Amino acid sequence: MSFYSDLQSRIDLALLSDRRRLANMLRAVRQAEEAGKPFDKNLAKLQEQLEQSLAKRTTREKSVPKIVYDESLPVVGKRQEIAAAIRDHQVVVICGETGSGKSTQIPKICLELGRGISGLIGHTQPRRIAARSIAARLAEELGPTGSKLAGFKIRFADQTSDQTLIKVMTDGVLLAESQTDRLFKQ
Repeated sequence: MSFYSDLQSRIDLALLSDRRRLANMLRAVRQAEEAGKPFDKNLAKLQEQLEQSLAKRTTREKSVPKIVYDESLPVVGKRQEIAAAIRDHQVVVICGETGSGKSTQIPKICLELGRGISGLIGHTQPRRIAARSIAARLAEELGPTGSKLAGFKIRFADQTSDQTLIKVMTDGVLLAESQTDRLFKQ
């Protein structure tokens, strides 16, 4: 494996929000080398930023608590099927009765699948009150560090941080964020 392909494979493990920028930096370094121009400083900068991104990803991965499910909820009974669908398909539509556990258990299934490590698990709710209460419930179910891992963003309030793995937001916030993050790299 060449030096550059090794760097590219490491970039593929970085945070989603960093990957495009790091890949562009790698491309610029390769072009400078091929053109016979100096590239050492840019390569060092790339490696430094890549290491920072990988370190953040490792920290996020280690912050995931042991997931505990409420076995009385119908969604939990279908957990394996839901996990397989999420793992195997880009888009999954899950329908269930009110109170079946969709809003609280599905984000935990996603966490268990490794989602939320390289980027956020985006969870939408139609209303601000619902977004706040679902985030609070998820934080409670995730244990002592849950308040850092599950946050919410609604109009005029953003209770997320770099440690947030699950971001509960209103549909309007997701729509607004799509204007600056069209590929949803967060």
